[in-house]
Amino acid sequence: MAALVALAVLGLTGCDSGSDTKSPAAGGPSVIVPGEPGEQNRTLSAAEAAEQRAEDDSPNSADVAYARMMIQHHSQALEMTGLAPDHAESSKLKRLAERIAAAQGPEIAAMRDWLTSYGKDERPEGHDHATMPGMATEAQLKKLGTARGKAFDELFLTLMITHHEGAITMATDVKGQGNNIRIEEMADDVVAQQTSEIARMRNMH
Repeated sequence: MAALVALAVLGLTGCDSGSDTKSPAAGGPSVIVPGEPGEQNRTLSAAEAAEQRAEDDSPNSADVAYARMMIQHHSQALEMTGLAPDHAESSKLKRLAERIAAAQGPEIAAMRDWLTSYGKDERPEGHDHATMPGMATEAQLKKLGTARGKAFDELFLTLMITHHEGAITMATDVKGQGNNIRIEEMADDVVAQQTSEIARMRNMH
C-alpha cells in the first residue's frame, strides 16, 4: 500500500515535468509565477525561478492563499480527530488521531504566525473553503459525529484519507506556484507527514 501511495504522490509532482517537451530550450520545466492583484502571471524557467527566489523570497498570492486555506483545512482535521477519543472503537485509530492533531495544531499556529509576520489576516478572501480538495461536507461531518464504534472508525478513515490527499494536492501546487521558502518547507512537511499517515490509514481499513 505504501508503494501505491508513493506512486500517487509521484504522479502529483510529476505533472509539472510534462512542460519539458513543450519548451526544451528552457532547460527544465517552466514555472508560472502568480502576479499581484491586477498583474499578469509570469512564466520563468525552473533555473530562473530558483535564482529569483534566492534573491527575494517575498510571498506571492499563491503562498498567502495556501497558508489561509491550509489553516481552514487543518482546522477541519482537528474537528474530526477531536471526535475519536469518545467515538472510536480502535485504540490504534485513537492513537493515530492523536498524532494527526499533534502535528496539525502546531502547523496551524506556524501558518498564522507566518501570515501575521507579513501583515496578512487568515481569512481566505473570496474563497469558499468547502471547495478545497479533500474537505468533508457538513453532512459527512454530521454523520461522523453521530457514528460510534466500528462505523465511526471506517468513516473516519475514509474521510481522513481523502482529506490528507487533498492537503497533499494543495502542498504540491504551492511548491510549483509559490515563492516563499518557509511556505515551501511547510508544504514539504505536509507531503511527507500526510503521505506516511495515508499509508498507515489504508492498512487500518
